[in-house]
Amino acid sequence: MTEQERADALKVVTSIIARCEQTQPKFAPGTSQHTLLKNRIQALKIGSALLGGGYVEKDSDETLTAALEPLASIIRKCEKARSKYEPGSGQYNRYGSTIQAMELSRIQIENELHRRTL
Repeated sequence: MTEQERADALKVVTSIIARCEQTQPKFAPGTSQHTLLKNRIQALKIGSALLGGGYVEKDSDETLTAALEPLASIIRKCEKARSKYEPGSGQYNRYGSTIQAMELSRIQIENELHRRTL
């Protein structure tokens, strides 16, 4: 991945984290929506740290592995939403950049897990 791709992905992930953190207080703790956002925020923060190069090895392998599913969920939802728009449209491109950022975050987490097994 190039430094520009990394910077672009980090910008998208940071933006999504901020939106999720603004939305989370609207849901009561313990509800499925609140838990979903909590898990997404944690996964996105791990991805963000790895993309930014400032990751500290405080997370367990289980935490890293658990972070993969929320990212996969975001990818699936964005792919489904993107399929409703014409290629080249603003919405199509926006979903595309989100998908790319989530894929790069996922790859960074998988690389970290692989690095730990060496």
